[in-house]
Amino acid sequence: MSSLLQGVNLYLIGVMGVGKTTVGRLLAKELGYGFVDTDNIIAQATGESINQLFAQVGEAGFRQVESDVLSQVCAFTRLTIATGGGIVLRRENWGYLHHGLIVWLDTPVEIIYSRLAEDTTRPLLQDADPKGKLRSLLEQRTPLYSQADLHITEREGDTPEDVAKRILEGIPSVLKTQVSH
Repeated sequence: MSSLLQGVNLYLIGVMGVGKTTVGRLLAKELGYGFVDTDNIIAQATGESINQLFAQVGEAGFRQVESDVLSQVCAFTRLTIATGGGIVLRRENWGYLHHGLIVWLDTPVEIIYSRLAEDTTRPLLQDADPKGKLRSLLEQRTPLYSQADLHITEREGDTPEDVAKRILEGIPSVLKTQVSH
């Protein structure tokens, strides 16, 4: 599989809580790739948690830092990259993402909510109605996420390994179209 990819990066996109980091690590291991989580790089580079950064510079400031990190990451090859859920909001980021293969992890809101119910590290979920907030984020971003090369819908009971396996099985079908552009 990794010879088929020829070092092309894999970018995982999707709303928070879909498992981009967990699945990304499994894919990287399977492909013999490095693994990068853009949120982790942002936290290391700024010395702040994502929550602290949001509080200090707002969402717009955070998105700029995120774009800067993505522009640097896409210069490398043989990486599986878990991106922040909102990375698709800035048009310039699509230019970076299109250097690689973009995989949309699509998970039903109920599953995401059960995963994130106790998670206080998500600035966009500090809301009176976190489930409603998740729904509105998904509605807003789905047209953007749907521009991915590969769309993987998580089903009830899927393990991260199941999702990773389905991505690996789907890659050859999108690579044929990928090579032409």
